[in-house]
Amino acid sequence: MRQGPAVRRRKLGAELRRQRDLAGLTSGEAALRAGWHQSKVSRLETGRSAAKADDVRRLLDVYGCADSGLRDVLVALTGREDTGRGAWWSAYRELLPPAYRDFISLEAEATHVRTLETMVVPGLLQTRDYAWAVTRAAMAAASDEEVSALVEVRIARQALLRAEQAPVLHAVLDESVLRRQVGGPEVMAGQLRRLRELGRLGNVRLQVLPFSVGVHVGVTGPFVLFSFPHGSDLDVVILDHMTSSLYLERKEDLRVYGEAFAALQARALPHEQSLAFIARISAREEARK
Repeated sequence: MRQGPAVRRRKLGAELRRQRDLAGLTSGEAALRAGWHQSKVSRLETGRSAAKADDVRRLLDVYGCADSGLRDVLVALTGREDTGRGAWWSAYRELLPPAYRDFISLEAEATHVRTLETMVVPGLLQTRDYAWAVTRAAMAAASDEEVSALVEVRIARQALLRAEQAPVLHAVLDESVLRRQVGGPEVMAGQLRRLRELGRLGNVRLQVLPFSVGVHVGVTGPFVLFSFPHGSDLDVVILDHMTSSLYLERKEDLRVYGEAFAALQARALPHEQSLAFIARISAREEARK
């Protein structure tokens, strides 16, 4: 297990080395063509130095990499706000911890997001009122202004689901997520309506794990698995803790969590049945308003 920035540097460095190998260059030859010292190429490939977006672009030009999708992913792995696609959250840079900026950056570049939630609705699917209630509960010492800013970031992230190249979001929700009262009946009614609406998007798949399935592998806790368009070497599992996030990147970890998610899918209600299940709970919440 590693902290996010270290994982990102390692993944970026490994792919830069692979691209150099494909180009048939030594690190010294690559450095010469880039106008650098050989040690800089070595530090970037080993993850000892944080890469700048422009440095990554220069190396990819040297290696003749014309794959725009791969270039975007690798630039995003720098975690820098000069990547262009990350510019929207730069206004919140002082408020957002590095791990959260890393999470947003990875989320923005992933082609497939698989998430298990056992406590609350995933951030990409939350209403503003629900997001406020969750954020306020999690950050009791924060000011209203700080909470509002974090909620704005969460809402801004949701534009990703309707983007031209939107990722596929597959969310498995424990029934407790739907039953837990967050913000009161009116907030919950609105949140359940939102789930049904977003469940009709072609790139959003929702599955509910009803209480009737009993204990399942998801009781170990929620997780998010980001997959990228250029192979599992860039994939990552993220586990949230009270004061930090852990990033799992070993092939064995990815395999275990991928199998766990598949097992949860198999036990959960299918998408359409899940939407009907949510609708039934939603009707009860509407009646309580």
